[in-house]
Amino acid sequence: MSNGNQDLAALFASMAGLLASRSENPYKVKAYQRAADSLRNLQEDVGDYAERGELRSISGIGKELEIKIQEFLGTGRIRAYEELKTPLPETVREWVNLPGFSEPIVHDLFFRLGMTTWQDLEALAQSHLLQTLPGLGGRSEEILEAIRSKRSVCQQE
Repeated sequence: MSNGNQDLAALFASMAGLLASRSENPYKVKAYQRAADSLRNLQEDVGDYAERGELRSISGIGKELEIKIQEFLGTGRIRAYEELKTPLPETVREWVNLPGFSEPIVHDLFFRLGMTTWQDLEALAQSHLLQTLPGLGGRSEEILEAIRSKRSVCQQE
């Protein structure tokens, strides 16, 4: 049994735990748990499966997890895991309370788009790019209003 399999299994198990603690989709949590179990029980190194292009023949490994395994084999880490275990700054965490926002959306804004301040968020809302995010289409005015009122409260404190 290779260390790569064990490392990856531990990583996926940890991702399942982090996702569960955030009340993410239970199917996603189970998928990571299933993948972790499969990797722990593999008789052969996961890297050998990857070389043969057979990662999906491993029980519980679909397209998304295949990509994450390849990322791990290539870089020794999984960006999605780094993001999950990195806590959001306090200010950014408050964005979850904006109309239509959810933790995955806020994570995306912070980690993928690099938004860190209310000003960043307001500029994004004014550019109408927020409407391109799933679940936020057509809410820019409502969101902009909420951002502005929140910013004025923050500036008075």
